[in-house]
Amino acid sequence: MISMAYDVSKISMTTLMEPAFRAGIALARLDERITRSPVGAGFLERIQYTDACASLWIDGELVHLEDLVLHDATRDIRTPTHELTIARDVLRTRRRIAAQSPEWALSADGLRSLRGQAATAASNTAAASSAAEPAADRPVGGGEAVEADDVSPLDAEFAEIDAVLARSDAAIKQAKMRGPARAKDPLVYDLDWDEDERLEEWRSELRQTQDLPAVLQAIIALDAWNGLDVLQHAPWLGRLLAASILRQAGLTTKAHLVAINLGLKTIPVDRRRHRDRETRLLAIAHGLLAAAEIGLKEHDRLTLAKTMMERKLDGRRTSSKLPELVELVMAKPLVSAGMVAKALEVTPQAARRIVLELGLREMTGRGRFRAWGIV
Repeated sequence: MISMAYDVSKISMTTLMEPAFRAGIALARLDERITRSPVGAGFLERIQYTDACASLWIDGELVHLEDLVLHDATRDIRTPTHELTIARDVLRTRRRIAAQSPEWALSADGLRSLRGQAATAASNTAAASSAAEPAADRPVGGGEAVEADDVSPLDAEFAEIDAVLARSDAAIKQAKMRGPARAKDPLVYDLDWDEDERLEEWRSELRQTQDLPAVLQAIIALDAWNGLDVLQHAPWLGRLLAASILRQAGLTTKAHLVAINLGLKTIPVDRRRHRDRETRLLAIAHGLLAAAEIGLKEHDRLTLAKTMMERKLDGRRTSSKLPELVELVMAKPLVSAGMVAKALEVTPQAARRIVLELGLREMTGRGRFRAWGIV
């Protein structure tokens, strides 16, 4: 039987209480600001992308923000990598949790659904990456002399269809298998790794903290998840569940799911994975505080940027596409000419002209496959 012996009474609350209290206040301040803000919706959409990229960074992988945005919009400029597909799964899981009721993620049904989704994602991404490996560095639908934004939209659609077919083939093969191997492919999973037992142990540890403040619950729950290694291929799910604990409490975060990965990214890895439990718990507490501070700064930046862009709308004709572009830019961290053309129903050439007229900054540093965002 796996056991973390996570006796809450043995945790030094004296050193943990102060940073946890500060993190709770900062997160509540951010949540209140989002609720009343005219850029709140745009902030929430942006934080989904940036937190998903940060999640991969914490697990030792690098995914560029522009690649995730374009992949999510089915405007890929190359065949999606294994890491990019995982980032997309993290992004979708965040959105799913945020769209459900606060208590759903930690309920028996929610855990079963999220765990199944994570397991399917692990199998599908492995199959998709294997199927796509020969063309991993080949731009979708174009040669060196072709501008990505001028490529037919069908090329991106075909790439998405290929990925779906690869995942479907893997799912069909898995469904045809009999017995335990149907659920656990020995090429993907360690069959001695009892996820059911580990998950039940984690839930037992979680029940020990039910009388503690929500921030302390989230901190201990995340450390216990990491220590138990509950899911072989989805360590990122534990961080989203910790954020769900804060949302379920309703006192700290009502309007948003904490971007816990962004905060933990600022904490040195030797502190996050230290052998001493108290050091790890303090690292998570400081990560939550950092997440709140980053969120507050990003919200203020978006508010200022929206004000500056709206000044450029003065005197424009009622038929101008600039107001629509402002809304699109506020909702997405990055936009390509193809995304602008699709949203505003204009040509890619007109989209690039409107982008330059608004004064957006080119964020990728590329000569081709460019994307723009708020300065």
